[in-house]
Amino acid sequence: MLLSHNFNLTNNELPALNREEFAQIFIDGLKEQENVTCSYIKNPHWVVEITFPSEEFEAKAIGQMCGEILTDKRKKDLGDSQLTTDTLILGGKKTTPVANMLPNTLQPGEWGVDVVETAQGDAFLASINWEILTEDKPSDGIFRIDFPARS
Repeated sequence: MLLSHNFNLTNNELPALNREEFAQIFIDGLKEQENVTCSYIKNPHWVVEITFPSEEFEAKAIGQMCGEILTDKRKKDLGDSQLTTDTLILGGKKTTPVANMLPNTLQPGEWGVDVVETAQGDAFLASINWEILTEDKPSDGIFRIDFPARS
């Protein structure tokens, strides 16, 4: 599974994270999880690679863990302030051939997950036409997990 970070915030709602900081959140957060490894990768789009046995974990369960790890870290970093941003975990299994030969490119059958931090999850999903993008996808080839600001 490869993760990317879509930081869709413009009003300093949260501190921006560089690629290494973003990756470190998941490296630290998943280090106690048995049979799961996490590492920073160098790719123009993807930032984190998470490997896990598919017979033991479903991709959506790993996505859930990632959303919890990130939102917990963000809440902790804010101290007494309440998290006012939405986090979306948008996963899809690659079904098309690889378009380039860059290192750490998502391969057919692998999961790509966009981790989105945004002011309004619904508005973000509308802006990328999520419903249209996913309407023809098989239910076992895509997932979405929402972490609303005030949950």
